[in-house]
Amino acid sequence: MPPASAAACATDPHPARDPDDLLYRVFGHRAFRGRQEEVVRQVVAGGDAVVLFPTGAGKSLCYQLAALCREGVGIVVSPLIALMRDQVEALRQAGVRAAAMHSGLDAADLAAIRAALQAGELDLLYVTPERLVSGGFMDMLGRCRIALFAIDEAHCVSQWGHDFRPEYGQLAVLAERFPGVPRIALTATADPQTQEDLRWRLRLEDAPVFATSFDRPNIRYTIVAKTDASRQLASFLKGRPGESGIVYRLSRNKVDETAAWLNAHGVRALPYHAGLDRAVREANQDAFLREEGLVLVATIAFGMGIDKPDVRFVAHLDLPSSVEAYYQETGRAGRDGLPAEAFMTYGMADIAQRRRMIDERDVAAEIKRVEHAKLDALLGICETAACRRQALLAHFGEAHPGGCGHCDTCLSPVDTWDGTVAGQKALSAVYRTGQRYGVAHLIDVLCGEATEKVVKAGHDRLPTFGVGKDIDAKTWRSVFRQLTVLRLVEVDYEEYGGLRLGEGARDVLRGERPLRFGRDRKPVAEGPRRPRAAPEGEAGALFEALRAERTRIAREQGVPPYVVFHDTTLIEMARLRPATLDELAAVPGVGQAKLARYGRSFLAAIAAAG
Repeated sequence: MPPASAAACATDPHPARDPDDLLYRVFGHRAFRGRQEEVVRQVVAGGDAVVLFPTGAGKSLCYQLAALCREGVGIVVSPLIALMRDQVEALRQAGVRAAAMHSGLDAADLAAIRAALQAGELDLLYVTPERLVSGGFMDMLGRCRIALFAIDEAHCVSQWGHDFRPEYGQLAVLAERFPGVPRIALTATADPQTQEDLRWRLRLEDAPVFATSFDRPNIRYTIVAKTDASRQLASFLKGRPGESGIVYRLSRNKVDETAAWLNAHGVRALPYHAGLDRAVREANQDAFLREEGLVLVATIAFGMGIDKPDVRFVAHLDLPSSVEAYYQETGRAGRDGLPAEAFMTYGMADIAQRRRMIDERDVAAEIKRVEHAKLDALLGICETAACRRQALLAHFGEAHPGGCGHCDTCLSPVDTWDGTVAGQKALSAVYRTGQRYGVAHLIDVLCGEATEKVVKAGHDRLPTFGVGKDIDAKTWRSVFRQLTVLRLVEVDYEEYGGLRLGEGARDVLRGERPLRFGRDRKPVAEGPRRPRAAPEGEAGALFEALRAERTRIAREQGVPPYVVFHDTTLIEMARLRPATLDELAAVPGVGQAKLARYGRSFLAAIAAAG
């Protein structure tokens, strides 16, 4: 991406260095949110910082504003080109001299950015960690005035380790090469262990940590047992036409199948995975960012750091790998703070597949142990009968009283039952059949179904044959899933997915450990309604008119609509109905550059709406 125009770079457009002044003039906000101001003033004064804010809490503004307040250029380390492109475009819309250097640019664009950098004509420069740690780039930075280094998605140095971004581990060199230049590390996904690790690896042990609650109160969490994932998704989407969302699948084939299924059932959807041609993949991503009401079906290759603020839902049709992955991926919904949803289906096969994927990795036993523990923590959240938000936040070391009133277990409390006897029967069936049969066969034995396979194996003559007739097959599937979550049974991959007793099973069989199971919810015709993100009545009609004007402008400029104005800004316009430029300037999110560029167009749209 080339730098801003020469005219824009000729003079410093931000002569005032007061954070409050720039917050209003550039970003259109009259007040900071949460702990933003503390972070900004710490870094402006030359101090380092570690920032742990949830997605949507304004992490980016912390380093963007601090860089504008300091002399020189702010260098932002970002792992994905799409994230750089989004943020740079949004900054330019606000009148900030920003650019990004990445592999998608040609030689002429890269040369232009280098020239602007060396001439001191940039406020912010985004680079990948790979480019930053290259010797030539470091040498060039050594000849520039650097305002700060911002390390975004800092958890990459720990949680994803060297397999994901090995260069993140080399960023500690910044402390040696540029002493005195403040460094700020930011992430929305870090449990206590990851927080400690990233501070150590980045040599920020002495930096103050600025943390806020990881809670995303605008997101409603729903997790259900998987029956038919596509149809369950369709039920969830009923009553939600025209909303942007992301659907995550574990494999490329499932992505393609789900996207095709949604299109066949009247929902416009596009696939995204590494197996697609690069041009197709980028075109689908651009369409998702620039169009409204589009669903993107993707593998986890999509989404980290995506700035699209108006994603109204994230749906997982397969189990994520950990609580961190689940939190980060669901966090892509509702970045604008308006109501959003996280929906997930999972089942026994998901658990077995995830555990097999961990066991088959060619990594040290200690890494496998940690990954199994992270998966177990997620399964605990899936099976809890208590408040999901309470369980989710506990993983990040944050206490929550429960009863959030905005997750499925609070809105529709889970029925629990004494499962000790049922658990003993299930475990006995596993043991007496030789610890090598799958769930379907075991349920046939328990329910007394004399199938050909049962009779051939002689399992119709076992003491456990028919002892579970009082429980239906669906409930038995739930029992086996919950026993697997508790690790009382394990999947034997070498025996084609057969079940074997796990550690602690004998305690249950001997009556020394009671069990309590949650009942699966009955399927509903469609997902429960959530509060509308958009206003209704006259304000709603004006909001739609403003959205149409925004879309027109965005198409003219070839940018996503949200870089013109966020929905939250349009909602405030519709509510306040400003009639003059001064009144429009008071709307949150309307900075001086956007006021000059778009003010009259939006005032005209408001006047035309009557």
